[in-house]
Amino acid sequence: MQTFISETLLQILKTTQSFDNVCFVLPSQRAGVFLKQELKNHISAGFLPQILNIEEFVSEVSEIKKIDSVQLLFHLYGIYKQEEQEPVTFDVFSSWAFTIIQDFNEIDQHLVDAKEIFVYLRDIHRLKKWSVKGEFKETELIKDHLSFMEKLSKYYDKFYQFLLEKGIGYQGILYREATQKSDAFIEKNSHKKFFFIGFNALNKAEEFLFQRMLMSGNTQVFWDIDAAFLKGNHQAGRFIRKYKKYWKYYEKNPLNTVGNTFSEVKNIQIIGASKNITQVKYAGEILQRMPNHNKTALVLADESLLPITLNSLPKNTEAINITMGYPLKDIPTTSLIFAVFQLFLTQEKLQKTIVNQFYYKDVISFFKQAAIYKLLPEIAEEIATKIASQNSTFIDGNFIDSQLTSTSEEINKTIVRIFNPFTTITDFLDRILQLIQLLKEDTTVLEKEYLFRFYTAFTQLQNLHLEYNYIQDLKTLYQFFKQLIDSETLSFQGEPLQGLQLMGMLETRVLDFENVILTSVNEGVLPASATQNTFIPFDVKVEFDLPTYREKDAIFSYHFFRLIQRAKNVYILYNTEHDSFGSGEKSRFVTQLEMLKKDFSEKIISPKVVTSPTELKEISKSEQTEARLKVIAESGLSPSALTNYLYNPIAFYKQKILRIREFDDVEETVAANTMGTVVHEVLDELYKPFVGKFITADNVTKMQQKVEELTQKHFKIQFKDGDISTGKNRLIFEVAKRFTQNFLSQEKELLKDKNNQLKIIDTEKKYAFEIEVEGIDFPIKIHGEVDRVDELNGVTRIIDYKTGMVKASDLKIVDFDELNDFKFAKAIQVLLYSYLYTKTQNYSFNKPIEGGIYSFKNLNNGFLKLNFSDKRGGQDNEVTEEILADFMQQLKTLIKEIYNKEITFKEPEDLPF
Repeated sequence: MQTFISETLLQILKTTQSFDNVCFVLPSQRAGVFLKQELKNHISAGFLPQILNIEEFVSEVSEIKKIDSVQLLFHLYGIYKQEEQEPVTFDVFSSWAFTIIQDFNEIDQHLVDAKEIFVYLRDIHRLKKWSVKGEFKETELIKDHLSFMEKLSKYYDKFYQFLLEKGIGYQGILYREATQKSDAFIEKNSHKKFFFIGFNALNKAEEFLFQRMLMSGNTQVFWDIDAAFLKGNHQAGRFIRKYKKYWKYYEKNPLNTVGNTFSEVKNIQIIGASKNITQVKYAGEILQRMPNHNKTALVLADESLLPITLNSLPKNTEAINITMGYPLKDIPTTSLIFAVFQLFLTQEKLQKTIVNQFYYKDVISFFKQAAIYKLLPEIAEEIATKIASQNSTFIDGNFIDSQLTSTSEEINKTIVRIFNPFTTITDFLDRILQLIQLLKEDTTVLEKEYLFRFYTAFTQLQNLHLEYNYIQDLKTLYQFFKQLIDSETLSFQGEPLQGLQLMGMLETRVLDFENVILTSVNEGVLPASATQNTFIPFDVKVEFDLPTYREKDAIFSYHFFRLIQRAKNVYILYNTEHDSFGSGEKSRFVTQLEMLKKDFSEKIISPKVVTSPTELKEISKSEQTEARLKVIAESGLSPSALTNYLYNPIAFYKQKILRIREFDDVEETVAANTMGTVVHEVLDELYKPFVGKFITADNVTKMQQKVEELTQKHFKIQFKDGDISTGKNRLIFEVAKRFTQNFLSQEKELLKDKNNQLKIIDTEKKYAFEIEVEGIDFPIKIHGEVDRVDELNGVTRIIDYKTGMVKASDLKIVDFDELNDFKFAKAIQVLLYSYLYTKTQNYSFNKPIEGGIYSFKNLNNGFLKLNFSDKRGGQDNEVTEEILADFMQQLKTLIKEIYNKEITFKEPEDLPF
C-alpha cells in the first residue's frame, strides 16, 4: 500500500533535489514523524528539510508565543477586575472564562471583525429586554448577564492589547497577527520553498495564509482527497471543493492531489456490539487474529475509552504507540490530591476548622490511598483500627502525630504537615509539593511520571498565585484544580513507526494504514452532538460565517472517509444499546458508506454469557468442627445461636465454628442494635433496685424522671465518642428516650389500678442449664439472658424486650412439629428462656407462668404473650410443663441435627432476607 505521504514525496522529488531551503507544513506533529521516515527511505544523503506543524508555522509567522489556558485565565481575570467595580470571585469567574477565551479564539481564527460581532450581540440582548408596554421584568441574574454582554467588547479589546504587548497569546491571536505579518514573512523567506501537505478544513486565517503563500510562487499545497468525495456533493469533500471553486490560484492551476483508491475492493466489516466494553473487547479479538500490527490503527472515536482499551489489548501486542493523552482525572495520583483537598473541605463544611479536627472517613481515605498505603502499610491499618475501636467520628492532628512516631523524620514531618491547621493557599500548595517530593523516592517509573506531571501543575499554580493572589480560599483552588484536571492529559512516549497505532480521530490526519479498527461509530459520537459551549448563538455564527456543528460534521466526515480511503481491512464497531453511554444508533457515516460501497459485511455480536447453576454452599463436618462443637456444648448454646442456625446453617458455621465477627467499624449513625442495647440497659438500671420487691405507680414516676440522664449515660457507653447532639443521632436518642418513657407510662397505668400487684423477680439475669440429648455422649449446656422476670397478680411472666416490631402472630404456636422453622424464632427464644428459668429455679408450676415480648414499636398492644390456642382468635397463654416438654423434644431434634457429623451445614434455597 502506497501512503499519501509517500505518494506526495515522490511527486515533490520530481522537481526538488535539495532540501536545504525547504519547509514542510503538516496538520500534526505525528505526521511529521512519518514524513521524516519517508524522507530517509527516499534520500540517501543531504540535509533534512524543516518540518513544522501548522501551529508552529503560524507562531513563526506571527512572532508570538502561544501560552496555555491556565496562564490565559489569570491574565483575563486581571483585565476583568480592572473593568468591574464588584468582580466575582476567581472560582466563579473561571467557570465561564474558559468559554469566553474559546469564543475569542474562534473570532480571531476566522478573522471576524470583533467590534462588529460584539455590537451585534449587544444589540440582540438589548432587543430581548425591549418591550412596548415596559413589561419586561429584569431580575438580578438577567441584569448581570446583560451587563456582561455589554462589556464583552471591552474585555476582548483590553485582553487582545495586553497579550500583544507581552508577545504571548491564544491560538486565535497568533492566526490574526500572522495574516497581518504574512507579506513580511513571505518577503523574508522568498528563497525558501513551502509544501503544505494533507490539510482539509481551514479556518479563515489559514485560508488567507495559504492563498498568500500560493500566490507568492514558492508554495505548493497537496490536498488528500479522493475523487469519490471531490466530485458530486459528498460532505467529506465540502471544504476542498470550496477552495477549488473560490480561490484565485485554482483558476489557472490544478488541484494536487486527487486519488482514486476509495473505489478499490476492501474488506469492510460493520459490527454492532452491546455496550462499550464489548466493542473494546472485540477489537482486542480482531487484533489477536492478526500476525503483527505494524500497519494497523485502532482508532477510538470516543477517547474516554482509552483506559478500558489499554486493559483489553491482546498478549500478541508487542509494540504500541499511543497518540492521545491519558486523562489526568483517571490516574491514582489525582485521587490522592482530591483526598487531601477533601480533608479540609469537609472540615470547613462540618465547622471543625477552629479545633482542627478531620472527618474520620476522609482520614481513612487519605491513608488508604495507594501511594500512602505503600509508604505506611502497617500504620495505615493501625489508624483505621484505632478509629473504629474508639468510634471516633472526628480525628485531630495530635492523633495522627502520635501514630507516626516510629517513622522517619521526613515522613513524619510531611504527613503531619498535611494535617496541620490550614493557613494560606501558598502553605497548602507547599504541602502538596512536599508530599509529591516524598512519594517520588520509592515509586515505579510510571508513578514518577504521574507525580512529575502534578509537580509541574502545582508549581505553575503556586507561581501564578504568588504573582496574582487571585485564589483566596481552598474551595476556589479546589474548583479550579478540578476544572484543570478534567481537561488535562498525560502524554505517552513511544516509537511511532512500529507496532499498533492507538489514536483518536483527529490524530489520523495524513496517516494511512492497511488495517483500521474504528470503535464507537455512533450518532452523537461520530459526528459529535450539536451542542456547543459558547456565548455566541447559532444564528450569529451563521451571520458571521463562524463554524457551527454543520462544519464540524463535515470535518469528521472527511476524517472518517479519508481513514478508509487507502485501507484494505476496515472494522467499524458501534454500540447497539440505548443507554446513557450512547443512542444505540450507528453513525450516519456508516449508512453513507453502505450506500457508496457494496463490498461490506454486517453483523451483531454480544458477549458470551456462560450460565452456571447456583450451587448452594455446603460444608461437611470435619474432626476440627466436631471438636469446636464440643467446646460450644461446654460453653453453652444461646437462643440467638439456635435461631441463627434455623435461619442459615452457614451463618451459624461462620459465627460459632469459625468465630468470625463483624468488622468493627466506626458507628457514625447510631445502629439499631446500639439503640436496643441502650434501652435494655436503661430499663435494667431503673428496675434493678426493685428486684424482690413490689413496685408502685409512684416508683415508676420517679423512674421516669431519670430516663433522660440514664439514656445519655448509656449512649455514651455504647456509642463511645459518637456525637448524639445533632442530626440523625439526636433523633435516634429521642426515639430511645421515648420508647422508655412510653413503656414506663404503660406500666404506671397498669399500677394505678390498686388491684394490680407487680413484683420484680429479676432483670437481665443469666440462666444456664445442661441437658442430655440422645445420641450425644456429652451434656449440652444451654444459656440465655432474660430481660425481666416478674409476677403480675400471681402469674409469673418471662419477658423479652424488643425495640423492633413484633406482632401477636409471631408468638402463636399450634403445632410443635413445625417449630424448627425460622419464622418461630421469637417464640423459640421466649420458650427457651421459660425452660431455663423453670429448670434453674426448680419451678413447681403451682403458679401459672406466661412468656412473651414487649415490642416498643407495638406498645399499644401491651404484653404480647405466647399463644398455644388452635382456635382462630383464641387465647391459651399458660406455659405448662407439658408444653415445655414438647418444646424441648423439638429443640433436642434440632441440636441432634447440629451435632450429627453426617449432616452438613447447608445454605437454604430461599433465605428470608
